[in-house]
Amino acid sequence: MKRLSFRQRVLISLVLFALIPASGLLLGGAELVRNALPVLSGRAPWEHAANTGRKAIAAARASRLTPEQEAAVADHEQVLSNSLEQASRVGYLFSRIVVIAAAVATIGIALLALIASRTAGHLSRQLSRPLSEVVEWTELIARGRPLPEGPPRKGAPEFETLRRRMRKMASALAAARERELEAERLEAFRETARRVAHELKNPLTPIRLAVASLRRASGGDARLTEYIEVLETESRRLELMARSFAQFGTLPEGTAADVDLVELARAVAHSLSSGRAHVMVEASDDLPLVRGYHDALSRALTNIVINAVEACPDGGTVTVSVGKRWYEGRAMVELRVRDTGAGIPAERLDTIWQPYVTSKPGGTGLGLAIVRQTVLAHHGLVQASSTEGVGTEIVIALPVDGSAVETGTQEE
Repeated sequence: MKRLSFRQRVLISLVLFALIPASGLLLGGAELVRNALPVLSGRAPWEHAANTGRKAIAAARASRLTPEQEAAVADHEQVLSNSLEQASRVGYLFSRIVVIAAAVATIGIALLALIASRTAGHLSRQLSRPLSEVVEWTELIARGRPLPEGPPRKGAPEFETLRRRMRKMASALAAARERELEAERLEAFRETARRVAHELKNPLTPIRLAVASLRRASGGDARLTEYIEVLETESRRLELMARSFAQFGTLPEGTAADVDLVELARAVAHSLSSGRAHVMVEASDDLPLVRGYHDALSRALTNIVINAVEACPDGGTVTVSVGKRWYEGRAMVELRVRDTGAGIPAERLDTIWQPYVTSKPGGTGLGLAIVRQTVLAHHGLVQASSTEGVGTEIVIALPVDGSAVETGTQEE
């Protein structure tokens, strides 16, 4: 036997819940009227009084009566006859009222059934449609698929609240899945970077020693010296590459300490200011210290400023702004690095944080990947915006107490 749907079960339950008590009341009222009317009409007592009155009148007339007594008996007989006639009429009407009451009860039950079915149908739709939608959404959330857009189905306001919370929950679950997948990808990238760094470092030391021995043994031979310089240049490049892979392959280590981001920004700006671009620092007053790893944060900011300087034309400007911001009720210190360079194309902006993605000849594509890894290790937020022909801005926000905050839509 096919099982009834949820809407059908709700409809039947509501109809029966409304119809059974109301029908019982109507039928019980009709039966009560049918039984009470004969008592209320008084027809039986009047008939009994009429029978006894006739006997009394007959007995009175059998005796000798004076004219006054005869007139009184006649009047009494007339009153008795009129009362009996009225009682008969009332009884007749009451008997018809019972039929009318039964008909009214029947019509009332039919109307009640119609109203109950319509009301129950409306309520069942109001319940079943949103609940079916919610059940469908739970299946989509379980499969990791996006929830449908568009206007919601009709229903009680509480279902709209439930929909909003389910959308929020689905977004949080999707973000958590994305973070988990990203963490797995980053771990795979780090493992690869550690192995590459290890494989590069092993032969680099004997190569550098061999190059130094060749320089000493060259005896000033110009041709041999040129070859040696090529070897030294390439070995230094490999050493820098191995260092980059090693930095990306490891998270910040050691003991966290309080870091003054203003002093850190000034030190990086002083070391990287050049004739090509001027690096300046703008800082708010009384900024709190940030709990973190000084060397890792210094490397991250240095990578960002180096990219900004290289993106600027001669005479360009790189501005490092340090200020305070709030994110989801948490105090954070924010670093904004703005340059006046050529900017980044919109199609490339989302890929700049990925490892091994670079547009520089000979680059490893790990600079900004190391930046992002360092910021995430400090439970911070990082984002980039750029306009071609105007410049690029990189924003880093770090929690003051060094504890984690939920990532999501960032507030300005």
